[in-house]
Amino acid sequence: MADGSTTEARTGEQQRIARQEAARLTAEGVHVIALTWVDNAGIARVKAVPTARLAAVAHRGVGMSPIFDVYTFDDYITASPHLGGPDGDLRLFPDLGRLTVLAAQPGWAWAPVDRYEQDGTPYPACQRQFARRMADRAAAAGLEVRMGFETEWAVSRPAPDDGFDAACAGPGYGMTRVVELSDYVRAVAEALDAQGIEVLQIHPEYGAGQFEVSTAPADPVRAADDAVLVRETVRAVSARHGMRAAFAPSVVAGDVGNGCHLHLSLHRDGRSLHRESGAPYGLDLAAVAFLGGVLDALPALSAVGAPSPASYVRIVPSQWAGAYRCWGVENREAALRLVQGAWDDPDGGNAEIKCVDAAANPYLLVGAVIAEGLNGVSTGAKLPPPVVGDPGRLSEPERRERAIDRLPTTLSEATGLFERQEVLRDAMGEVLHGAFAAVRRAEAERSAGSSPEEIVATTRWRY
Repeated sequence: MADGSTTEARTGEQQRIARQEAARLTAEGVHVIALTWVDNAGIARVKAVPTARLAAVAHRGVGMSPIFDVYTFDDYITASPHLGGPDGDLRLFPDLGRLTVLAAQPGWAWAPVDRYEQDGTPYPACQRQFARRMADRAAAAGLEVRMGFETEWAVSRPAPDDGFDAACAGPGYGMTRVVELSDYVRAVAEALDAQGIEVLQIHPEYGAGQFEVSTAPADPVRAADDAVLVRETVRAVSARHGMRAAFAPSVVAGDVGNGCHLHLSLHRDGRSLHRESGAPYGLDLAAVAFLGGVLDALPALSAVGAPSPASYVRIVPSQWAGAYRCWGVENREAALRLVQGAWDDPDGGNAEIKCVDAAANPYLLVGAVIAEGLNGVSTGAKLPPPVVGDPGRLSEPERRERAIDRLPTTLSEATGLFERQEVLRDAMGEVLHGAFAAVRRAEAERSAGSSPEEIVATTRWRY
């Protein structure tokens, strides 16, 4: 936020837009607006306001304690060097450009928020503003980053003791599942379309009762907003059909879990850097360096993209979870997959990060990936030769020779690597970095000694 007359003009314009939007929403029968942000545990938190108060909220925001930045997934409160305790308050300001009528929650609308201090200065631990800063940093370097998420979930009938009972019995990827849950799957697609989310694909996945929806690429902040809206829409549609949607990394210990893969593509001056004529794999040198930076940083990025104790129940070799730090062309077992796409599509190429899941705060994830990619560009990072086949089937000497490392196998290991990674510390700033690390340490400590089954039971319905 700016000061003086600039701030007054901005807030005046926001109030004008908010009054128009409130009138529109009221005419459409919307009476309550959910204002969400995602905390460091990956949980979407909310303040709801009556539609009639939207102009006032656009002017002065809504109060919220900063303590939520040190909440764990199970609502335990930890502390960091900068955050913790009962003191302080923030102002939540809705992004009116993302104000959306919720198709599966009649009478409700939604908007993501940016968080500010009470004096109007940006709150240093605001994850959404961090994502925006990193996108702006990429733009300043002449790069446009487009991103999109694949969201996986498992749908369950009501089960005793918060257990899981797959709502369909058909085989993985099978049309039988769509037949069994035809009305449900259609309702998900219709609700997302009504909310302006462009669906690329929706289909059954491998795990019991598992489905996936892929959304169109967008700028990084919008992509993260979309990820939040997709998840809450699926949750609402599931509830209206008498079912529950589990987005947790692992739903049944030992079975294939849920990922939330991140796709990214790089562009300069409207031209895809994945379509460089004559270059190996079609990658411009800047794209090679960006992806090389991301690949190098994947161990530390694991704490951001796979931040739950349950993430390490999911990430095991030979289950397409990306358990090894390597890349490959259309290799679904590699942590970083190069997607070449149809060659007559000028924007078809992209890269997919597979070792990430829906416990991640999507704003932190997109921002952290951009930060590491830009570091790769500035340092001239390279990509090693791509891996063909399952790296888990190589011998240990073969993996060592090719520098194919196992990604962290515990949250504690990932957190230690994150804390020592200066690129992320610099990009996030001490307040956000410290709060995020504190939550990771607390969750690792609270799950220490727990069996995979116990971890899965405590996280199954949290995300």
